[in-house]
Formats: sequence, C-alpha cells, structure tokens
Amino acid sequence: MQTLVLLALVGFAAQLVDGALGMAYGVTSTTLLLAIGANPASASASVHLAEIGTTLASGISHWRFGNVDWKVVLRIGVPGAIGAFLGATVLSSLSTDAAKPIMAGILLAIGAYLLVRFTFRSLPKVNTAKPLRLRFLAPVGLLGGFLDATGGGGWGPVGTPALLASGRIEPRKVIGSIDTSEFLVAIAASIGFLIGLGAGGFDLGWVLALLIGGVLAAPLAAWLVRKLPPRLLGSLVGGVIVFTNARTILITAEASAPVTTGVLLGILVIWAAAVTFAVRTLRADRRAEAEASATAGTDGSEADAATDGARSSEAAADTAVPAGAERR
Repeated sequence: MQTLVLLALVGFAAQLVDGALGMAYGVTSTTLLLAIGANPASASASVHLAEIGTTLASGISHWRFGNVDWKVVLRIGVPGAIGAFLGATVLSSLSTDAAKPIMAGILLAIGAYLLVRFTFRSLPKVNTAKPLRLRFLAPVGLLGGFLDATGGGGWGPVGTPALLASGRIEPRKVIGSIDTSEFLVAIAASIGFLIGLGAGGFDLGWVLALLIGGVLAAPLAAWLVRKLPPRLLGSLVGGVIVFTNARTILITAEASAPVTTGVLLGILVIWAAAVTFAVRTLRADRRAEAEASATAGTDGSEADAATDGARSSEAAADTAVPAGAERR
C-alpha cells in the first residue's frame, strides 16, 4: 500500500513537471519502478499504459488553456506513434545501453544551447508565417517515439528542445502540443508491449497509482505553463535537459561517486544562477515596459491637453468682438 501511495505521489509530481516543461513523466516514473525492482520492459510498459490516461487529461487541459497546435500534434504524433510501436515490439527485450550515451550527448548539447539562449537572450518573435513542416517533425517524432518506448522516456526530451529551438512556435504551445501528441505515442507503445510481452508485462497496481497522480496534476500543470514567461520556461527546460543527460552520461561511463556528485552539483549551481539571472532580467524588462507605457501615456495626455488648449484659444478668438465694433 505504501508503494502505491508513493507511486501516486510520483505520478502527480512527474505529471506536474511534464505538463509544465514538456518532459520528465516517463523518465521519473520509470526510474522509480526500476528502483523497486521492476524489469525495464515491464516498467516501461506500465508507465506507457498509465500515460494513456495522463496524456489524455493533460491534452484536454492544455487544449482548454489554448496551448495546443493541432497541426503540430498530428505531424509529430503519428510518426511518434509509429516509432513507439516499433520500439516496443522489436526492442522490448533488448538492451539499448550502447545507444544511451550517444543520445544523451546530443540531448546535452541541445539542452546547453537552450539554457544559454533563453537565459541570456530574449525570445525572437515567433515566425508563424513559416509553420513547422512534416519533413522536420516526422524524423523528430519517429526518433522520440522509438526512444520513449525503448528507454521508458524520451518523447519530451527529444521533441520539446527540437521544437523550442526551431523558433516557429510559442514555448507554451510547444509543451502543450508535445504533451497532447504523447497520447498517440502512449497508445502505440502500449499495443506494442502487449504484443511483445503479453498482458503479464503490465502491473495494473502501478498503472492505477501513476494514473491517479498524473490525472490530478494535469489541469494544474496546464495552467502553470500559461503563467510562466517563455524566457524563464526555456531556462528551466534547458537546465532539466542538461542535468538529466549529464547524469546519464556519468552513470554510463561508471564515473566515481565523488566525480558524479561534483559534476551534478556544479550543474545545479550554474542552473540556479541562470534561472536567477533570467528572473532578474524579466523583472528589469517589465519595469522598462511599465515606464515606457507610463511615459507614452503622459506624453499622450500632454499632447491632448495642448491640442485642447489650442482649440479653446481658437474658439475664443472667433467669438471675441473687435474693440472698434463696440464703439460703433
């Protein structure tokens, strides 16, 4: 019972992070299941079955808050579902340890780019005149879905940074669209695991606990992503990607505990400094905007007052009676 309650809490926290940042539900949940002794295939299968419910709730919540681009959902979700199905059916019993450090290195580079870009540079205007095309989204979806099924997580870490880096869609819609399209990925992966492992590959107790926690967190996460400024959101996402993949690389390389701890603590310090810098910059920008608006309002009022004064003077001149006319 204590394990199920813990899983529900993990599901809540994982969905809160996933719904707000577009990643981490699968990674967090699968990590805990492996820690309590589940084999990788059963852990990934159970998490994906739970994700059918959590991603549905998350997608509905994001849709209600206006965070979803349905064209992106279809263009990345369908290839993602194909990749997830292939990953679950073909590789459910195989180890993907050899591919993990390579992919972690790629994601680490993307995360570092996002962390620097969003921390030290304001977001460019979203170029909606150039929508994200299928030739870009399809490979991202296929790779993300494949890794998600084989590694118990990966849809968000692959899809979210790729879409953010494109600069063609708002960050909140990146997260909403990635979370919504994950519903298709979860269904396809679950079908693949059902074929590859049978019904015995799922632990329904784990599924129910993760599902309850995730569904409860989904509306709160969808609301939160609308409140976080894009610059701060990008900085947070970049830090998550860097930390997660640096940890994967260190573990794969079998680095010593002191080295691993030192590197991860260093990343946390840099991440905290970056987020602090982003917050201060946002506050400074808001103060500058408020002052500019106040100045514009004052200038407008003075101009209106001057115009009204000029009109009053003209009216007075028109109605004044000349002195000579009075004497006559």
